[in-house]
Amino acid sequence: MHEEEDGGESTSGPGPRLEASTKAAGDGVDGEAPKEQTSKLCGFLSKLSGKGPLRGYKPRWFVYDPRKCYLYYFKSPQDALPLGHIEIGDAYFIYDVEAEEGHFEISTAGKEFLLKASSKQVMHFWLQQLQQKRWEFSNSRGQRNSWSSPTLANPISGLVAKDNDAFLFEKLSDSMEKVRSDFAMESEKEGGGTVGIQSARGTATSTNTLNFSLKNFGTELRNSMSYLRPGKGGESRRSVFYTGSNSSADEWELVDAPPKDFPEHKHHPDAYRHSFGSAFDFVRTSSKPKRPLLRDMMGSGKFGRNAETRSAESSPVEFNGKSLEMQLHLQSQQEDVCSMQQEQAKLKEELASQKELVRLLQQTLRTSQCDRQPAHHPVPPPDQSSTEFDQTHHASVSPEEVARLEAQVQERDGQIQSLCGHMERLALEKESLQQELRGLKIKVGEINDQLGMLMETIQAKDEAIIKLSQQSSELSGTQNDGSPPPGKEQQELDILKDSLQGYKSQNKFLNKEILELTVLRRNAESREKALEAKYTALEAKLCQVESKYLVLLQEVKNPVCSSSEQSPAREVISRLLEDALQLESPEQEEHTVFRPNTVSEYDVYGFKTLPEEEEDEERLVAKVRALELKCLSMTDQEVSVGVKWENYLAGTMNRNLVRSPELKALIRCGIPHEHRSQLWRWCVSVHVKKFRDHLAADYYETLLNVARDKPNPALKQIELDLLRTLPNNKHYSSPSAIGIQKLRNVLVAFSWRNPDIGYCQGLNRLAAIALLYLDQEDAFWSLIAIVEVFMPRDYYTKTLLGSQVDQRVFKDLMSEKLPRLHAHFEQHKVDFSLITFNWFLVVFVDSVVSDILFKIWDAFLYEGPKIMFRFALALFKYKEEEFLKLQDSTTIFKYLRYFTRTILDSRKLMNIAFVDMNPFPMRQIQNRRAFHLEKVRLELTELEAIRQTFLRERETSQDRRSFLSDDDEEN
Repeated sequence: MHEEEDGGESTSGPGPRLEASTKAAGDGVDGEAPKEQTSKLCGFLSKLSGKGPLRGYKPRWFVYDPRKCYLYYFKSPQDALPLGHIEIGDAYFIYDVEAEEGHFEISTAGKEFLLKASSKQVMHFWLQQLQQKRWEFSNSRGQRNSWSSPTLANPISGLVAKDNDAFLFEKLSDSMEKVRSDFAMESEKEGGGTVGIQSARGTATSTNTLNFSLKNFGTELRNSMSYLRPGKGGESRRSVFYTGSNSSADEWELVDAPPKDFPEHKHHPDAYRHSFGSAFDFVRTSSKPKRPLLRDMMGSGKFGRNAETRSAESSPVEFNGKSLEMQLHLQSQQEDVCSMQQEQAKLKEELASQKELVRLLQQTLRTSQCDRQPAHHPVPPPDQSSTEFDQTHHASVSPEEVARLEAQVQERDGQIQSLCGHMERLALEKESLQQELRGLKIKVGEINDQLGMLMETIQAKDEAIIKLSQQSSELSGTQNDGSPPPGKEQQELDILKDSLQGYKSQNKFLNKEILELTVLRRNAESREKALEAKYTALEAKLCQVESKYLVLLQEVKNPVCSSSEQSPAREVISRLLEDALQLESPEQEEHTVFRPNTVSEYDVYGFKTLPEEEEDEERLVAKVRALELKCLSMTDQEVSVGVKWENYLAGTMNRNLVRSPELKALIRCGIPHEHRSQLWRWCVSVHVKKFRDHLAADYYETLLNVARDKPNPALKQIELDLLRTLPNNKHYSSPSAIGIQKLRNVLVAFSWRNPDIGYCQGLNRLAAIALLYLDQEDAFWSLIAIVEVFMPRDYYTKTLLGSQVDQRVFKDLMSEKLPRLHAHFEQHKVDFSLITFNWFLVVFVDSVVSDILFKIWDAFLYEGPKIMFRFALALFKYKEEEFLKLQDSTTIFKYLRYFTRTILDSRKLMNIAFVDMNPFPMRQIQNRRAFHLEKVRLELTELEAIRQTFLRERETSQDRRSFLSDDDEEN
């Protein structure tokens, strides 16, 4: 049955593309690429899905995930969640030569996926790449410690990666690889240039209305919502609204609203006819082509007169000269009409401006006349007769002023007359232009009528030409029926050669597919036999354990008469203890399949499981603890967390990691061992980006070169502490251990980076834990993130001021979150800060079991220093009832020193830390730090003053500076 997971989409869309490209693993938030790069197979293919009328090929973005050998497919390269996946590890591939070019099929258990590539070469490239990925995945199955654990898309870095290389498998013979290469098909390298990561950026999204998935509607909705999240800047989003059902309907594009500081463009008044009154601009993009001009129609072959069509006809007919001249004449007249209309528009504008000028001059004239009238005829005062006023006025106005005013009046009269004449001329010119315009309109109408008649004539001639061409082709076909056309045999021969080449390629591909499937089947049978043998060994081991357990119960049941006698029960118990404390022998370690023992000498982090120098009872307790940890790591909840991580990382294949509530919740559950390197590297890069952006790329190497050339005052103390860092970890247990030199480099480089601190005891353990999962340079930057970003100043200086402040803050939180336990400690005068001080200084290294330690570090590198307060409170909350039962200060303090090693259930501990301790705002911790910082500084100042006073008194006292022996005193 064919797979129909996509729902129904249309067949239109971009052509299929692919890529086997190189992409940085675990890209940071800001595009920062780590050093490790892995080959990534991705690209566009069309996938057949849907039902009924919606069934067809839809373009999908395919990405290969090497962790599970899955081929995920997305609707677009920007989607976060896949629509589905194809299991390549157990699939086989096939294609048909006679089918449409680029079609091939992937068949898995119960499902068939029909895919289509853009060309035959691209199809061959995809098939070869998928065969190679399946081959690599199958050969790596035996190299993993667990048969169900996934392979790693981003290989583990750091010291724990060396342990993963310990699982050696039998390499394939050279002859097998030679046979596989002989059967390999010839294909263009990297898909012929249409490659994936680059093609994802340059691919246009399909605008077909049916390009959606009904079955995965929820996934597509979440993918759409992910585009609207903040922090996705730079991506252009458009929504297309269709106003009709046919393909030629108009489309409206919803364009993002411009920013506030961006100047708005003025639209044509018609543009507001379709406005919806929203903050977005709707731009009409009609799919109908505009009506072309006559010369465009002639050039493009409109109305069946295309030059290419005419040349293909068997009996071409030429137009007569008169029709062609008439068309050219009409075209020239049309251009003249357009130019005259433009000139008319210019004249109208000029006329409007002249009218405005006349209006202004008339207004000026009226104003001057109003001013002139009162100047010649002033109004007499009310208490004076007109005769007296005239006499006074004539006496005050001089003859020169009268003459000047008369000259101005005459000049204004002349201007008025000239303006009136100009207005009359403009009116006449306007009337003549209107008459000319009416004549041009009549002429244009006549030309349009002539044009319509000519079009009908041309159409009739085109129909006649088509009929004559058909008749000519029929006559030529009738004449040539008796003899085959020249070159037909050659064409058939070429077709047969192409088919032969296609069948040869198919034969090579199928032979290779059969060969690989045979080898894969044999490998599967070998794995099955090995699993059966392991199951048998485990069953035998279980029977032995049950028999010993029953013997022990039987012996314990019998009463012991005398303690001095060597009873059989004691012998049985001693023998059972010896058997229980035995580790795997070297012979067993060589055969990793036959490993019934679940506890090895070292855990996955390199820490020693059972101490050698301790007594048998303590070693037995250590093994019980290791067994309990192993059982807890195999619970359904742990498996569920691993599945959630796989699903989340599969959703980030098309995008970089970003800080989000979903990622925060997953990290609080703990990062799986196989993904911890990638996530730690990303967390560190986020926190130190502000430093690295302003430094050279070889900054770490530069510091190491400086350390080689110049003596470092901190180097002596660093050398003393190297072997004391983690003596119970095999990577740091001896001077020749591989981690010692790396730890030395990181600490020396940091001492040159931060000379204010140089080196402080505690930094070595922080760097050692980071080196377990990170390379040297990344561990160096993780140390910078902890010391210079997370922790307050003076946390690792000589005074340890920041550490002292945090202890007082923690005491406040203890009294607030755990009041009963805090009061119990106060009652018995137990200072728990003597124990918790080291917790905070080295972030719980050597204080809790390794599984819990690394889960604390996961959250610590993501969220910062408040994680230390959360887990410190959670540890006390976990054992609160046990502490309350103790009523002696000595017993309480003794229990304080080792109680954290008895906590094994990380799920319960994390639930207390992240649920029971809420709310836990960082602002509260910062405020309390600031409060206690002043108090500690004042106390340190007082202590320094007391110390100085004591030194002065000792220097001034002669009795303290001289020492007399007993003999001197007697003399």
